Amino acid sequence: MNARTHTGPIRALARLAVANRASAVYLTLVGGAVAVAAAQPLFAPDADASFIWVWPALFTFPAFGFVAWLGEAAWGGDAPTWLFPAGIALSALLQSLALGATLRALRGRRGRHVPSAG
Repeated sequence: MNARTHTGPIRALARLAVANRASAVYLTLVGGAVAVAAAQPLFAPDADASFIWVWPALFTFPAFGFVAWLGEAAWGGDAPTWLFPAGIALSALLQSLALGATLRALRGRRGRHVPSAG
């Protein structure tokens, strides 16, 4: 096997996570929600502006629920502030990877379909 045709496992995972349409659309949706949530306090400085962060968390659910649960288990009610945005980013990448793997499995199944002679 040629070294140029062999890709490492990290490169293959990265390709599954970001190099397909489903993952790109999903990551764009999550990134847009994060951008709107980050910009919201600039335009609406009221106390309800922090509720906009529910949307990025919902777009990354159920993976974000697991990350939040791990943070709660590790730090209790005193989780560091970086855990929330890092959890959203990690959850989005995990779910993007799952979307890419699902899309690849569906394409592989469709490609192996052999019509019956009859």
